[in-house]
Amino acid sequence: MRKQKGFSLIELLIVVAIILIIAAIAIPNLLRARMAANESSAVASIRTINTAMITYNTSYPTVGFAATLSALGGVAPCAPLSTAACLIDSVLSAGVKSGYAFAATGAGGPPATIYYATASPVTPNQTGIRGFCSFEDAVVRVQPVGAALASESACQALLPLNQ
Repeated sequence: MRKQKGFSLIELLIVVAIILIIAAIAIPNLLRARMAANESSAVASIRTINTAMITYNTSYPTVGFAATLSALGGVAPCAPLSTAACLIDSVLSAGVKSGYAFAATGAGGPPATIYYATASPVTPNQTGIRGFCSFEDAVVRVQPVGAALASESACQALLPLNQ
């Protein structure tokens, strides 16, 4: 009797089962890591928007703060104007980046004397959990449930991000 080379069906099923168990453990960790990366990117983008708003206010004192997020950006090659200041990249100025939706609004005046910027997850509990906002004091604040914020006063009521 000759011995056959190869694996038996039982051995192959055991290997497949082990691979599925490892995948079941690894995939949720991978998704949590991706959400954490998206949240970090959102915080960095809010800080970028803060810097751009202050620069815009300094560059265009008769206008004040930018009325919209798109006024801070511009398409390359970009020539700075009050309607497209070329201070942030075109992806962020479009309003969606790394699983987060961004908005910025300047008001008051003229010139606009207040602004607030928000970041909320596009798909809550998948692209991110928390939301973020900031206003003239340039402190990033956190919304624990990721809901969109409708006003500067709603942002002022939140606690600062501890990072």
